[in-house]
Amino acid sequence: MHVLLVEDSATLRCAMTAYILDAGHQALVAESGEQALQLLENSVVDLIIMDVEMPGLNGFETTRLIREWLKGFWLPIIFVTGKNDEKSYTDGIEAGGDDYLIKPISSVILQAKIHAMERIIQMRDKLSQLNDKLEKLSQTDSLTQVYNRRAFDDIAQKYWLAATRRHSSISVLMLDVDHFKLYNDHYGHPAGDSCLVQVSAAIKASLLRPEDTLGRYGGEEFIVILPDTDRQGAEQLASTIRRNTEELQIEHKGSSTAAVVSISVGGATCNSTMHCSLEELIKQADQALYKSKQAGRNRVTTEDACAHKTVLIVDNDQLTLEIVTDLLREHCNIVTADDGQECLNIARNILPDLILLDTHMLGMAGDEACRQLKGTPRTASIPVIFISSDDHNTQIKRVKKVGANDCVQKPLDKDTLLNKVSRYLL
Repeated sequence: MHVLLVEDSATLRCAMTAYILDAGHQALVAESGEQALQLLENSVVDLIIMDVEMPGLNGFETTRLIREWLKGFWLPIIFVTGKNDEKSYTDGIEAGGDDYLIKPISSVILQAKIHAMERIIQMRDKLSQLNDKLEKLSQTDSLTQVYNRRAFDDIAQKYWLAATRRHSSISVLMLDVDHFKLYNDHYGHPAGDSCLVQVSAAIKASLLRPEDTLGRYGGEEFIVILPDTDRQGAEQLASTIRRNTEELQIEHKGSSTAAVVSISVGGATCNSTMHCSLEELIKQADQALYKSKQAGRNRVTTEDACAHKTVLIVDNDQLTLEIVTDLLREHCNIVTADDGQECLNIARNILPDLILLDTHMLGMAGDEACRQLKGTPRTASIPVIFISSDDHNTQIKRVKKVGANDCVQKPLDKDTLLNKVSRYLL
């Protein structure tokens, strides 16, 4: 161990240094509290033996400063004093000392106390290692050994704040293994687990910078945050990941996209965090991923994040779809569906900011679609505005019954519709 001896008496310094060396340890020597603080700042120290009575900073004052500086890290300190009364012991413990030596110093007692402290230090270090291991386990997905969602969110938030301070670009990639359920069904869950391990390793190997962070976001979905990365850089990396995944050559007989396991990627880039939030950036990357899937999978779609919100319009009347789309096109990103089941599928995939939902449709009616949306944690918070030709009282009863947020009546009044949409998108 490296033992710091703080003693103003030259005679005692010489004798105690010899005792420390005889015990097989290295000795650092300070003649005052002030010198001890300087040595501690620039040297490796495992144990401090501190004289109490010194000119300038005494041992108690020096120890208080050391404890304040070290914060939560415990460094053993043994006081050396000529006083053996109860008050001196109490004062020493309150000042931050861990043990006491009474002058004149016995080499046997000193070496025994050093040995006892050495055992405690070893236990401290072992406990610290176990805590580090537990912390790592709490942050890591047990299957793929990449960050789990909670840990990823914490790291991503730090990068987002850094991008805000530096006014720099930041990008997010959402990645999904194509037709993974079919892979599990055909090859079995153990093979599915192996597939996810290989895919996550391929993604991680594609990341060339330490700050590029990969997390498992759930099931077969992964997420990457890329600090200081513009859209072009994000798209290049996404293409590399897609290619590296395909080159794993993992057979996938159930896939209608490729003969091997492939991956779809959606990316979003924010060039100014003033007009966006991390949650919106992730949502837009998720929406870009949905577009990659809709376009045939095994491909990359990237977008620049913007302040525009996404509205899902669900109506099997083409004229209504056209009217509402034309009205909102300049204010929002528009996605359309013509039945309740398609509404559920799209909403679960892209998480729109608002849904305009016709209550009377073929197949699944708007009432049932809304009930399922509000009953699913992933979509429960999405505002739903009913569109219906029913009278106002009937609409209000329906809204309350299934948990919708508002309603508008057909034929649509453009100003009324725009005001209600604006209210939920602000």
